[in-house]
Amino acid sequence: MFKKLFSLLLLLVTSTSLLTAQDNPVHFKFATKKISECEYDLQFIASIDETWHMYSLTPVNDGPNPTVFTFNKSADYELVGKTTESKPVKEFDKVFEMEVKYFKQTATFTQRIKLKTDKKISIKGKLEFQACTEEKCIFPPADDFEFQLQGTAACLATAKTEATTTTSVVGLSTAVNPKDTITEVIDTAKAAVLANPEQPVISQAIEKTEEAPKSLWGIFIAGFIGGALALLTPCVFPMIPMNVSFFTKQSKTKAEGIRNALLYAVSIIVLYVGLGLGVTLIFGAGALHSLSTNIWFNLAFFILLLVFAMSFLGAFEITLPSGFVNKMDAKSDKGGYIGIFFMAFTLALVSFSCTGPIIGTLLVQAAAGGGIGGPFWGMFGFALALALPFGLFAAFPGWLNSLPQSGGWLNAVKVTLGFLELALALKFASNADLVVQAGILTREVFVGLWIVIFALLTMYLVGLFKTSHDSDLKHVSVGRLFVAMTSFFVVIYLIPGMWGAPLKLFSGILPPLEYSESPHGFGGSSAGASAQASIPQDAEFGKYMEVNKNGIVHFKNDYEHALAYSKKVGKPLLIDFTGHACANCRKTEDYVWPDAEVTKRLNNDVVLVSLYVDDKRELDPKDYMTVQWYGKERQITDIGDKFKYMEEKVYGQSTQPLYVLVDGNEKVLAPIRGYNPSIPEYITWLQDGISQYKK
Repeated sequence: MFKKLFSLLLLLVTSTSLLTAQDNPVHFKFATKKISECEYDLQFIASIDETWHMYSLTPVNDGPNPTVFTFNKSADYELVGKTTESKPVKEFDKVFEMEVKYFKQTATFTQRIKLKTDKKISIKGKLEFQACTEEKCIFPPADDFEFQLQGTAACLATAKTEATTTTSVVGLSTAVNPKDTITEVIDTAKAAVLANPEQPVISQAIEKTEEAPKSLWGIFIAGFIGGALALLTPCVFPMIPMNVSFFTKQSKTKAEGIRNALLYAVSIIVLYVGLGLGVTLIFGAGALHSLSTNIWFNLAFFILLLVFAMSFLGAFEITLPSGFVNKMDAKSDKGGYIGIFFMAFTLALVSFSCTGPIIGTLLVQAAAGGGIGGPFWGMFGFALALALPFGLFAAFPGWLNSLPQSGGWLNAVKVTLGFLELALALKFASNADLVVQAGILTREVFVGLWIVIFALLTMYLVGLFKTSHDSDLKHVSVGRLFVAMTSFFVVIYLIPGMWGAPLKLFSGILPPLEYSESPHGFGGSSAGASAQASIPQDAEFGKYMEVNKNGIVHFKNDYEHALAYSKKVGKPLLIDFTGHACANCRKTEDYVWPDAEVTKRLNNDVVLVSLYVDDKRELDPKDYMTVQWYGKERQITDIGDKFKYMEEKVYGQSTQPLYVLVDGNEKVLAPIRGYNPSIPEYITWLQDGISQYKK
């Protein structure tokens, strides 16, 4: 609210001089493009003066004013979908303190409309925008626009006969031959789709899910748990009574002691949240997310977490330069707010050997999730858990007597974290292996290594062996026993996975079932094995089909044959944009698809094709293609890029999983669906698309 009031005040002071001193820096041209007999694209083409920029259609709370197009209501036409825009620049704005989307030099906004009359009509409305430079902003008044279009008798007839209008967005060309490459398919696509290669075509048709809010809550909770674990390490736990006692003894009154301890806690939060934001600013919001399926990214973090695990297990300690730590410690003696802040900074530095691996792991997971929110909320949760004891024990110093004494149990916590880091490191190695389909870290190998890791952790916790920094274990405490029982449960739970058990508790972490040395585990069998008989005995297409781990017949990385087969059998095509390293894809396949009602519809009512956008295997050289992608000419040479290009250019999205139901003419039958674990909603979505197809 303060930012908006400040913007309004700035407007009142400068608007007169700005608008009289120069012309409007944004110049609009209007154009129309005929899509069909009754459908047109209304195009608003903006030319933006040098040094100026205008903002996107997306509104942001307490952010800049978005560009807005308002159309006058009329019975003579209807809007088809929402107004779309060319690709904006995404950047963290220091003034608004948030990520904003804006345009420089040029921008194109498009609104599709459908005529419902045979008369000549005027389509009128208003447009508003905010334009800024690095030094100033202007807020021009709403400007009028008008388009003149001629209706036809066919438009009037269609309007009368249609009881309901379903917005269908053209996908790839209807003229698809099973032997066509994706280049030929895209080259013959309808003009509406490829008119602007940078413009998302149907992003507004995608179902909204709760994934983003849930993931941020998950990152916050993971951060809080990480902070709580960091508290129980030998580098942090002994600092609690020492620092709280310092504040209570050095302060003249109890209230002053509590205040200083609370300032200390707040300083801890500021430091770690600042670290989280720093990661985002350095790498860019979402930059690590785009690398999450990159083989070198995953291998690098596998090595990093392996080093962290070795440190926790006692091989060495990760420490910062002592000279730097000593300088920060000296500054903490100054007293006052500055001294308190540097005391918190010193805590962060001297405890780095214990907190560093936890923070590093948390930032990798949070930043790879994309957006500025991940690192911020992850570090906020971590810092909150770390800071709470200092504030609470300062307010209630009597509680200090209830704290357990420091001892060997602190090192046990550290070693336990080392085993967990080791288990997590294998996930990154597995991602790299899955992307290149190397077949090294198969499901059996991964599960076998986890069994060994958690078995050793169980043995360590019950005292069967100890590490170099451990003291003698005279008895097993209740807490240690419960952790050992949990670890042993993981071992027992994982063992059937060697013979093909689904292991749903670790869905999205373990390699998928089909990525096994044996299709169904060591000497095992599966419902999917008997489902081989369900592959249609089709001489033309049967050889291209296979049965996945859930006993569902599908095409794999073969869009052309899948589309041709769906036309032949008269069923809608379900396009599954997926990835080998996609955790949410595995969750859908392990939790949603095995449901009897979902499996029945997938096998009987649709044709399923799974397209892996991170498959790095090379295409046949004759299928290489040169395309304009991300602002320059690129050559597509591998399977994953072929389908990633298709997903982004035709459907305006780059996330996985993405589910698209189309008919034989490749028109979208239902809102495009992202990740949503609700089985009833998935069934309803499938049924709606199937019913629309039958109409």
